[in-house]
This record gives sequence, C-alpha cells and structure tokens, in this order.
Amino acid sequence: MSFLPAFFVALFAAAPAVADTTVKQLLTKEKRALASLTSDQARALLDPVSNDLPLYSTDWLASQPRVKGGPEWQCLAEALYFEARGETVKGQFAVAEVIMNRVDNPDYPDTICNVIGQGTGRKHACQFSYTCDGKKEVINEPGAFNRVGKIAKAMVDGAPRVLTKGATHYHTKAVNPRWARTFPRTATIGFHHFYRQPTRLSQN
Repeated sequence: MSFLPAFFVALFAAAPAVADTTVKQLLTKEKRALASLTSDQARALLDPVSNDLPLYSTDWLASQPRVKGGPEWQCLAEALYFEARGETVKGQFAVAEVIMNRVDNPDYPDTICNVIGQGTGRKHACQFSYTCDGKKEVINEPGAFNRVGKIAKAMVDGAPRVLTKGATHYHTKAVNPRWARTFPRTATIGFHHFYRQPTRLSQN
C-alpha cells in the first residue's frame, strides 16, 4: 500500500464525525436546490454571457407582429404594462422572468394569473403592487400594451430566462424592502433590483 492512500485514511479517520455529517447534509440540500431549477435557470447560472440575445432589442420587438393570446398571456401582458412599461425591453423581459420563475417554484401558485393575483385583497399581502393600490387597472397606452404583449407572448411560448439567474423577487431602486436585506441579489436591470428567494433548509 502506498503512503498517499494511508495518509488520506488517517486524515479522514481523524475528522470529527459531526463535521462529516454536516457536509453530507449540506451536499444533500444543495442537490435538492439544484434539482428544483428549470433548465433555463440552470443554463443561466452556467452561461451568464448568453443574456445578450436579439430578442432583448427594440428592433426585435418592432419586427414582431401584433399578438393576442389566452388568459395567461393577458395576465402577463397586463402585469408587464402596469409594473414595467417604462422599462427597457430587457427590463421588461426581466420582470416577466420573475413571474415565470414563480410559476415554476413550488412555493407559489402554478399559473401566471394566480401568481400575479396572489394575496390581492388582503392588506400588505399582494405580491404585485398594482393589484392592490386601490386604482382601477385601465390601459391608457395601447402602443405600450402592444409592446409588452409581444414580450408576454415570447415568455409564454418558452423564451429563455437568462437575465435574472432564477430571481423570484424584484423591487424598484426607489424602495428598500426588508426582505431585500437577506435575499441574494442576482441582477440590476434598469430601474429594478432582482433577487432569488433563499433555499429553505429543512430542520433535521
């Protein structure tokens, strides 16, 4: 037997059993967290350069035909209109990513409309401010709605999500919510900061 294997045997034998258990638990939790990522989210983590895609340009947006869709498209288009119509094309795609990431996350409802409407009607519980600001949702800028409608269609049809690295939350730069102090920030695009919800660690 060579010296090297014997050295490692002695090294690991000397390590406290509790440390070994802790490492195994952390690895198990990390594997679970990675397994919960969609393929687009995993690609975004591995290939951060790929977020400079043609569809994030005004030229691409202008080249797309006017679109209409079903209820899920309508909900996403309205959310982008009221939450992000003043953003760049990339900023609007980023907000759409958050909504779609929530749909895929087991902590949230599994449809676009239910994600957007979650908590509406309960004080301080709404997830998207325009749904509980007391104002009637009226679309006064049809041109802007047409543009965000194209983005909503692309996202519903499966456009890549490579801008926010799996973000489930965002806020404008004008505010500083309490949760932003503990959530990992994944991106800043336009007027918004984006964050990923921390992985919940089960208690053993």
